[in-house]
Amino acid sequence: MGGRALVVGGLLISGVGALVWLGVPLGRLPGDFVFRRGGLTVYMPIATSIIASVVLTVAAIYLRR
Repeated sequence: MGGRALVVGGLLISGVGALVWLGVPLGRLPGDFVFRRGGLTVYMPIATSIIASVVLTVAAIYLRR
């Protein structure tokens, strides 16, 4: 199972890299909020976190089989 986990992890990392390379705005999705006030910036990547959670959940379910 260890080898399969490495392959799946590598494919996930490659997939994210390909999406960034193609110009998909990861980290700047419509559900990601940025609040700026004076010298303070607060960034809340809610949509990006949800998408990452779904992808990691699917990968974990696949690896358990």
